[in-house]
Amino acid sequence: MFDSAMAYQYQPCFFLLLFLLFSVNASVLAFQKRSKISAVELAALSAIKDCLTDIPGSRFFSTWDFTAPDPCSSFTGVTCGFNDRVTILSLGTGLSDSPGLAGSLSPALSNLTQLTQLILFPGLVTGPIPPQLGQLTSFRVISLTNNRLTGPIPPSFSTLPFLHTLDLSSNRLTGSIPQGLMKLPSLKVMVLSWNELTGELPRTVSAQLLHLDLKKNKISGPLPRLPSTVRYLSVSENWMWGPLKALESLSKLVYLDVSMNQFSGPIPASLFLNPSLTSLFLQRNNLSGGLPSSIKMDPTFQSYGGQGSIVDLSHNFITGDITPFLAGVETLFLNNNHFTGSVPEEYVKSVYDGTTKTLYLQHNYLSRFPLPQGSTLPDTVSLCLSYNCMVPPVEISACPASAGSQPSRPQLQCSVFTHRGFTN
Repeated sequence: MFDSAMAYQYQPCFFLLLFLLFSVNASVLAFQKRSKISAVELAALSAIKDCLTDIPGSRFFSTWDFTAPDPCSSFTGVTCGFNDRVTILSLGTGLSDSPGLAGSLSPALSNLTQLTQLILFPGLVTGPIPPQLGQLTSFRVISLTNNRLTGPIPPSFSTLPFLHTLDLSSNRLTGSIPQGLMKLPSLKVMVLSWNELTGELPRTVSAQLLHLDLKKNKISGPLPRLPSTVRYLSVSENWMWGPLKALESLSKLVYLDVSMNQFSGPIPASLFLNPSLTSLFLQRNNLSGGLPSSIKMDPTFQSYGGQGSIVDLSHNFITGDITPFLAGVETLFLNNNHFTGSVPEEYVKSVYDGTTKTLYLQHNYLSRFPLPQGSTLPDTVSLCLSYNCMVPPVEISACPASAGSQPSRPQLQCSVFTHRGFTN
C-alpha cells in the first residue's frame, strides 16, 4: 500500500522530468541546426556592405541585418555550403526594375575563402578589382559586368585552377590581358568585351575555351592560335591585324565576328565548310582575294546558310566573281567590295523565293542581275544593287541611305577597273 501511494505521489515529477529533458534536447538540436557563420566571414560581409550602397530604388541590402541569427538564410545574395561557409555571393538582384549598387569592391572579399561564385550585377560600382581575389582558389565563376570598374585585370586570376567563367564585360578596365588567363585548365568562358584593354594576345591560347568575347577594346596584333573547342569568337572593333589563318582549324564555330579591325589577306575557305557557322561577320577589314569558286563539301553538307543565317563581308577589297555557294544565306552583305561580272542566278532565285531576305550588293562593279520575267520581289526582301556597272531595275530600290543617290557607277570607273584592275 505504501509503495503504491509513493509511486502515485512521484508520478507527476517523473513526467515533468521527461518534459524538461525533451525541451532541453529540442533546444540543443535547434541550436545545432542554426547557422554558425564564422566571425571572420561575418566581418567580411560587414566590410563588403560598408563599401557598397543601394542606388536609390534598390533595396538589396535591406535584408542584411547583422543581428540576425543566420545570415546564410536571411541575407539576400548569400549562399552557404553544408559547413556554413559562404560559397556564392551575388551582389545586386539583376532585375530590370533594380538600379543596382554603387561604391567599390572590398578586399575583404578574399576572407570568404570558400567562395566559388562572385556575381556583381549591373550598377555604378567603381574602382579596381581587388587582386586579393586571386587567393580564392575555389573560384569557378567571376562575373562583374556592366559597372564602372577601372584598372587592370588582376594577374592573380591566372592562378585560379578551377575557374570556368570570367565575365568582366562593360567596364573601364585598362592594361593588357594577363597571359596566364589564356592557360587556365578549366576556363571555358571568357568575356572581356566593352573595356579599354590594350596590348597583344599571346601567340597560343591553350585554355580549352568554348566562348571568347573581346570585342570593343583596343587590342592589337594578330589572331593567336586558338583551341579547336571554340564555338563563339568575337574580337570585333579592336586594332588587330594580319591574316585570318588562325581560323582555319576552328571547325566547331557557331558565331564568328572579327569585324572592324585591320585583318588582311584571303578569307579561309574552311569557314564555309562548317554548316554550324551561321553568323559570320568579317566586314570593315582589309580582306582581299576572291570567294572560293569551288569547295569540296562533305556529302551530307547541302549548302551554306539556311534560316537565320547572316554573313557580312562588306567594306573589304574582295575581288572577282560572286560565286554561288552563299546563295542560301538569309541575310547577306557583299556591298562595298570589288566584285565584278554577273550575279549568279542562284542568288536571284533565292531572293525571289524569299530564302534570302536581305541582299546588299551596292558599291561593287557588277554588270548584270538577271531578273526573272514576270516575277515580283517579295515585300519581305531588301535588295540593293545601286552604284554598280549596270542600271538597276526601277522596281528595286530597297537601299540604305549610306548607298547614296547615284544608281550606277560612272562608265569610266567601270572600264578602268575591269580592264586594268584599278579602282577609284
